Amino acid sequence: MQGFARRAAIVLLLLFVASACRTSPPSSTRPTAPIVQPGAPGESSRVIPPDKAADLPRPGFTAADVTFMQGMIGHHAQAIEMTDLLRTRTSSEEMKKLALRIAVSQADEITMMQHWLEARGQAVPGPHAMHMHGATLMPGMLTPEEMNRLAEANGTMFDRLFLEGMIKHHGGALTMVKNLFATPGAGQDSEIFAFASDVDADQRMEIDRMNAMLKELEK
Repeated sequence: MQGFARRAAIVLLLLFVASACRTSPPSSTRPTAPIVQPGAPGESSRVIPPDKAADLPRPGFTAADVTFMQGMIGHHAQAIEMTDLLRTRTSSEEMKKLALRIAVSQADEITMMQHWLEARGQAVPGPHAMHMHGATLMPGMLTPEEMNRLAEANGTMFDRLFLEGMIKHHGGALTMVKNLFATPGAGQDSEIFAFASDVDADQRMEIDRMNAMLKELEK
């Protein structure tokens, strides 16, 4: 009796499995996850049909990507120089916390950009290349005269000049990102896209914070 019960259970199990196999759609007809192509900052993503995905070109880096990374190294380097000045010229703990965040994040990003360029056999500018004679300032960067004025200030005057200068500086970074994504074919490399998108988001957030700090300072 027990043997009959075991055999009956096995038969029922086999019938269940066979039924499941017949009712399951073949793998070729099963629904697949949508393929989403992300848009540039401020733009919506779009869904790519599976039959069109194979036709998409494999993203690579472009000359505009290289120029963006090379220029952003100098851009970040000046921001770090500005935070270095802050250490001895302000008594505001809030200003010091802001400067520390900027310095740490942008130093890490400089290292990342240098590695990105090296891995692709591109020229890697030194962090102080912007001080060379004839060097072109990236959007938003402070002129030598503005940097000298900042270096000569102290206390509340320094805080105000620093916030105004860094808001301008961050705004230039947003312009660089906008120009990158406006260039046909640029910004498609996965690392470039992620980095530029992070720069856009982070610096917009910091601009909002610095504008609020500036308003408090001017009361």
